[in-house]
Amino acid sequence: MVAKGASEMIAAACAHMEYGGSAEDVARTCFAHPTVSESFKEAAMAVSKSSIHSL
Repeated sequence: MVAKGASEMIAAACAHMEYGGSAEDVARTCFAHPTVSESFKEAAMAVSKSSIHSL
């Protein structure tokens, strides 16, 4: 990942990878608002077509 605030998303991804978490696990995790890491949750929610901020 290359972006401003990417370290937030990388930290979240690493935490879920450590225990073998799925996209559903990420989607059920609470992320602080407003932060860049919320986009990581939105992407996970998009897997099951339940994202909030998508078209």
